[in-house]
Amino acid sequence: MSKIMKKTISSNWFQAVVYRLIRLYAATFRLTVENEDLWMTYLKNGGRVLLCVWHQQFFSAIRYFKNYAEYAPALMISKSADGDLIAGVAQRTGWRPARGSSSKGGKSAMMEVIDKLKETGLAAHIMDGPRGPIGKVKAGAVSIALAADAVIVPFYVSADRAWYFRSWDRFFIPKPFARVTLRYDRMIPLSPPETESDFEGLRRQVEEIMIKELRNAPEETK
Repeated sequence: MSKIMKKTISSNWFQAVVYRLIRLYAATFRLTVENEDLWMTYLKNGGRVLLCVWHQQFFSAIRYFKNYAEYAPALMISKSADGDLIAGVAQRTGWRPARGSSSKGGKSAMMEVIDKLKETGLAAHIMDGPRGPIGKVKAGAVSIALAADAVIVPFYVSADRAWYFRSWDRFFIPKPFARVTLRYDRMIPLSPPETESDFEGLRRQVEEIMIKELRNAPEETK
């Protein structure tokens, strides 16, 4: 990516335009939200919640997640140029980006998310981002939830019509006026592990629950 492109992506005006375009585009979705009440009640009663999603599905939730701005939730975002854009959009949605990933600055970003999660009660994590492999729950989400004494709440997005990218995550964007469903799964409490094997068991438990909700392009299911 050229220096000019990186500078443009990082500029406030460009991020503001992208944010407005996303909100306008997502407003065309015929959105249905399922199973939100249980974890929201838990949160309002003092519990802590880490919302978790696959990288391929987060786009469709951006507009709706403005509803959680009052909690100033934290979200870990890489320090890449793409991450600059996502962070700019997240900030305008009322979220608090913690910049870092498994390849760069991950430890400090994870500690920032833990601190904010303890403070506000709500954060989110992209389970297989930013580079995959697809469907692989990384250890960071489990570590964050354990350190903050938070439950993990997976959420999934589906659409009756969507475009699928030929990317590592099979990223998809619902088509205009598509029927889109944002569905929250049950809360997953985690018991502190006594051994490394126990920790791996927790990671695999979450992965096994979420893996069934990865989306394939229609032609891939024929």
